[in-house]
Amino acid sequence: MPDSLNKIYDIAIVGSGPAGFAASIYASRYRMSNIVFGKLLGGAISEAHKVCNYPGLEDISGMELSMNFYNHAKNLGGEHVIEHVTDIDKKDNLFHITTDTKKDYFAKTIILTIGTNRNKLNVEKEDYYLGKGLSYCTTCDAAFFRDKVVAVIGGSSAATMAATMLSDIAKKVYIVYRGTQLRGEPAWIDEVSKKNNVDIIYTTVVTGLEGEQKLEKLKLSKKYNGSEYLEIDGAFVEVGSQPNIDLAMKLGIDIDKKGYIQVQGDQSTSLEGVWAAGDCTSASNRFRQVITAASEGAVSANAIFTYLKGEKSS
Repeated sequence: MPDSLNKIYDIAIVGSGPAGFAASIYASRYRMSNIVFGKLLGGAISEAHKVCNYPGLEDISGMELSMNFYNHAKNLGGEHVIEHVTDIDKKDNLFHITTDTKKDYFAKTIILTIGTNRNKLNVEKEDYYLGKGLSYCTTCDAAFFRDKVVAVIGGSSAATMAATMLSDIAKKVYIVYRGTQLRGEPAWIDEVSKKNNVDIIYTTVVTGLEGEQKLEKLKLSKKYNGSEYLEIDGAFVEVGSQPNIDLAMKLGIDIDKKGYIQVQGDQSTSLEGVWAAGDCTSASNRFRQVITAASEGAVSANAIFTYLKGEKSS
């Protein structure tokens, strides 16, 4: 049990993306004390060049939208710490949260909004080239490749969005995709198709990375323009992601067959006192969007309000 110096929060929210901050906003409006844990404000959306499908905001950068979420939650009284949760333990109907700073926090309930981890290419020397021409964040690193030749690896909405952004900065952009046609939002496919400096290489996989001090070329699974190598100055990896479920598994929470945290209609998990929201869950038809993440966060906070209110009246 915590000593007298430790505050017991109504809700501890693990993850600082749209789901986490939406949960904090609703929790504060329900007058429930809450704390958000996360080192990247806005989560993955903070890295988006543009967000064009969030209702009421036709065109906003991912970073600006993230800051809006953060400021809204903070102004309503929600707390936020730039710490990573390493462990959660439940004892006597109370959750003990440990972070990478070795600090301890206590809460009556938990909302896991832990998002996803980016997939890697899984080729040799991938870690070596990271930051030496290889990037997993277009928004972060695009500016370093002005008037250069770059490649985007992948064919989803994230890939077409990245290629569109890079086309305004780089001299030439290649999209290398294993499929026969781009997938994702038609709006982004239309946008990238209009770019004169973007070429798409279909049915091709990157099988290797080469270069002496930095990334200089990609080895391809089949020849392009007569060569099995594509000479580039930089490459951006956009090959999807997997749900981040480490904490959920530590807690013994049910995971579905596709690796997502199994939730009910109110976002509750198989462990009493724990809810989950956002890209890590089985909800919203796995339609991983800002609006669905925020919605799930709001539903979680509402469910916890009812849950805690029921405990007080029993």
